[in-house]
Amino acid sequence: LNQFERNQVWELVNSLINHTIIGTKWIYRNKLDENGIVIRNKARLVAKGYNQEAIRMLLAYASIMDFKLYQMDVKSAFLNGFIQEEVFVEQPPGFENSELPNHVFKLKRTLYGLKQAPRAWYERLSKFILEKEFTRGKVDTTLFIKRKMNDILLVQIYVDDIIFGATNDYLCKEFSNDMQSEFEMSMMVELYFFLGLQIRKTKNGIFINQSKYCKDLLKRFGMENAKPMATPMSTYFYLDKDKDGKSIDIKKYRGMIGSLLYLTASRPDFMFIVCLCAIYQSNPKEPHLSAVKRIMRYLLGTINLALWYPKNMPFNLVGYSDSDFVGCKIDRNSTSGTCHFIRSALVSWLTKKQNSVALSTAEVEYIVVGSCCAQILWMKQQLSHFGLSLDHIPIKCDNTSAINLSKNPVLHSRTKHIEIRHHFLRDHVQKGDCVLEFVESKNQLADIFTKPLSKENFFSIKQELGILDSYQINS
Repeated sequence: LNQFERNQVWELVNSLINHTIIGTKWIYRNKLDENGIVIRNKARLVAKGYNQEAIRMLLAYASIMDFKLYQMDVKSAFLNGFIQEEVFVEQPPGFENSELPNHVFKLKRTLYGLKQAPRAWYERLSKFILEKEFTRGKVDTTLFIKRKMNDILLVQIYVDDIIFGATNDYLCKEFSNDMQSEFEMSMMVELYFFLGLQIRKTKNGIFINQSKYCKDLLKRFGMENAKPMATPMSTYFYLDKDKDGKSIDIKKYRGMIGSLLYLTASRPDFMFIVCLCAIYQSNPKEPHLSAVKRIMRYLLGTINLALWYPKNMPFNLVGYSDSDFVGCKIDRNSTSGTCHFIRSALVSWLTKKQNSVALSTAEVEYIVVGSCCAQILWMKQQLSHFGLSLDHIPIKCDNTSAINLSKNPVLHSRTKHIEIRHHFLRDHVQKGDCVLEFVESKNQLADIFTKPLSKENFFSIKQELGILDSYQINS
């Protein structure tokens, strides 16, 4: 409430009959650090009313260029947004004015819980940053770039959390001072815990994991004392609807799936099996629950695994594309899998069941390569804001028919039924945006996102993806 007064959020006025009065309530929570220690007790008055991929790209770039990333957050960010409409709210519960108990507050600034709040805060913040000689990203409008001589400052906004880094540390200090002069900010500290990701910079690079979240997840579902497993699924894993099987608690099953999907932000090694189990959320049976518990037993033995981003590596972008032809035994749809590296830093990955049944392996491979190309184009545009110009970006594919089809319609008679939207790949190959390169199946890193693998292949690809034990990294 003291912040409300300092920011001139509202004024007390007579209650108006022809205006809707919005209720208010208090929200309390404890803000924890990566070790689960309470660092701040937060009380927030509210009106009753994702992009971890971009952060991984920024982390990979910072590691390769070997500069520090910092973080700050705006205290009560939404209170800084100016409101255009007339909005009235009730007096805060427990803090009503004893002399004017029937009065209401007319808002001058936005309040948490209002639909206008995010837009108003972003407009206020972006206007201020742009006035400081920044440019805004065309692809990601939460990215702001400032160039000074041969140096670059990158600022990424996530609501009230701000991360930034520069090739010259002076630019970071200058930005921090500018923000603190305009908003009530926390101190500038080195990035270590952001959007649930634990980030550690060592002398050789950066690693990212979610070990704290992983431990909390295992404890929440009573799996902390289970027997660990070496892999998240068996080599010949199979699931179906099991209509005659014993039903289980749907709420618990969905909670387990949602928690595991959040964990895949830094742990792509079990993404395929989580997505497969997620298909059965509408009516889960005991075999489905057993499969999910197997994943958690795998997590129990791999809590310290992390994504490893080494520093000072030559800069390039490469994609891998693979599919499992009619992999789903229920509807016979194929599974697509892609992953993208900035040098040896894995920044993007995908597991997805295709929308329709395919007639050939060439068709499914061609479709998934198109999806991989679309992601490449987005990443290419994003990296151009970092000052990097990339062309003829390689996409590794293990199907020669799909590669030939991307160059010319040699298989027209067998592929004329493929939707036109998938043929944009051919245009971008001709333009030189990307180039398809053949890779042997044993070296296809996207394999882990499409099907169960043998233990040897699983461990090999996991290491190639840069998913390593954080203790090994520290050593």
